[in-house]
Amino acid sequence: MATKLNSGGSGTRSSVAIFVVVGLCCFFYLLGAWQRSGFGKGDFIALQMTKGGADCNILPDLNFETHHGGEAGVVDDSDSTTKTIKPCDPKYTDYTPCQDQRRAMTFPRENMNYRERHCPPENEKLRCLIPAPKGYVTPFPWPKSRDYVPYANAPYKSLTVEKAIQNWIQYEGNVFRFPGGGTQFPQGADAYIDQLASVIPIKNGTVRTALDTGCGVASWGAYLWKRNVIAMSFAPRDSHEAQVQFALERGVPAVIGVLGTIKMPYPSAAFDMAHCSRCLIPWGVNDGMYMMEVDRVLRPGGYWVLSGPPINWRNFYKAWQRPMKELEEEQRKIEGIAKLLCWEKKSEKGETAIWQKRVNAESCRRSEDDSQATFCEAADADDVWYKKMEKCITPYPKANRDEDSEGEVKPFPERLNAVPPRIASGSIPGVTVDTYMEDNKTCKKHVKVYKNTIKIIDSGRYRNIMDMNAGFGGFAAALESPKLWVMNVVPTIAKKNTLGVVFERGLIGIYHDWCEAFSTYPRTYDLIHANRVFSLYKDKCNFEDILVEMDRILRPEGAVIIRDEVDVIVKVKKIVTGMRWVTKLMDHEDGPLVPEKILIAVKQYWVVGDNNSTSSQ
Repeated sequence: MATKLNSGGSGTRSSVAIFVVVGLCCFFYLLGAWQRSGFGKGDFIALQMTKGGADCNILPDLNFETHHGGEAGVVDDSDSTTKTIKPCDPKYTDYTPCQDQRRAMTFPRENMNYRERHCPPENEKLRCLIPAPKGYVTPFPWPKSRDYVPYANAPYKSLTVEKAIQNWIQYEGNVFRFPGGGTQFPQGADAYIDQLASVIPIKNGTVRTALDTGCGVASWGAYLWKRNVIAMSFAPRDSHEAQVQFALERGVPAVIGVLGTIKMPYPSAAFDMAHCSRCLIPWGVNDGMYMMEVDRVLRPGGYWVLSGPPINWRNFYKAWQRPMKELEEEQRKIEGIAKLLCWEKKSEKGETAIWQKRVNAESCRRSEDDSQATFCEAADADDVWYKKMEKCITPYPKANRDEDSEGEVKPFPERLNAVPPRIASGSIPGVTVDTYMEDNKTCKKHVKVYKNTIKIIDSGRYRNIMDMNAGFGGFAAALESPKLWVMNVVPTIAKKNTLGVVFERGLIGIYHDWCEAFSTYPRTYDLIHANRVFSLYKDKCNFEDILVEMDRILRPEGAVIIRDEVDVIVKVKKIVTGMRWVTKLMDHEDGPLVPEKILIAVKQYWVVGDNNSTSSQ
């Protein structure tokens, strides 16, 4: 049974078969033939499908012929040739295009510029498929993945040697074990978070989103998860190798990033808490520019945690093996900048200090000599993509300056579906409360269809999920579960800047331009959702480049959901036919007359040295 397209023109061209319509339940069941799990015993998908049986209902025929603009609404598929996209050389197994080490060394080292994003020009893009290393296996499901990562997936032992006494990571046979320790929490991340929770209201949902600068292997974020706090962790691609890769293998949100010369790719007033544990960021330099950038992304009322040197230097300078005067001056600068920012110190215990950003800074400004306070003049504090970091203080959101209740976010999980302050205050032109509520309703309907189609979507098999065009974060809100998290990406060319809304809902996300590579290692996402991404970028960059990047960041046997107009879907389908993806096309949930279609794909399992589209048994 096949669906056919009629080509346009004065006559009727021959029909082109798209592909056989197979029930998606059967599709995923049969796919289990080459899927793997933790140690090659059969992928979790296949096991779940085997337990549940195969309910192979055939989906209805797809109809392209009656609902498009132009002459009889036809689709031109006259160019039927399919290009095969070949595997990259095995040396690119862990390639990160915009953080390539060789390219990085050509940039200045001042202010960490060389470790920032530096993407390859068009003529240097690989345009090949990144292979998985030999022995690659499906990561363990959460929460086991928090503590164990298969060695084959990130075969780097340097951290086990360099951080051996700090209890970060241990190598045990064919797995890495993460005991939950860290430089600043030798008693474990749980005990350290308990210490923070004695000052910061972590338990009651007030603190939901956190930023971990210089995160290491992200144990802080990993252990915050069970307390219903989601942390965005970042660290540079550095000499330790794969810290961010380890974080994502563990199932913890993380990106490759650094505080350098450009602003962080997050909106203003986004995070409820920011954290640095021996993150090696020189907070006192450049007139406090890095602290000012943290202040920009920190929500009024939010908390900043600094753990390690120079805090309480009088008691610890000998252990740190650093001069007293140097540490004293470093802490003096930090304290001075915090005062300028109107942060109130709430605690200093051991090597950890906690400040709180005031909910309203006006009274602080009036009582202090603010002659040294320089305020940023940018019209849009969220316009940050490739924008230079500034030595200025970002003004508070209008709602907070006016002490308006609309500036407050509700505790989580209530805030997930409450009307976000940016929408309630009318801060986003053209977006109303009704617009937001309707989007929520639509996203819930979409996710219901996805769950009915891919029945394992919330089983725990998919942990790291990405929404490439997140809008208000409705897809992530509809999926909300302790088993998974969603990286909500708001494209820099999106008509409306909605990332602030995403954070106000208690979700996390990032700005990105899909004409470039994402700041992550290969094979770090289990499921990618692309809602009208290709329509958005139709005249901006090459579809093939976007799809090759999706393949790079998708795990073997990971799934992709692409929702778009039928003419776009046809072009995308033609490209992925040559990409070792197994695909299935579906009508819109409201029926075949709707011009929007859904393409679901699964990336086949293959590793370095495989010549076939599936792995050898």
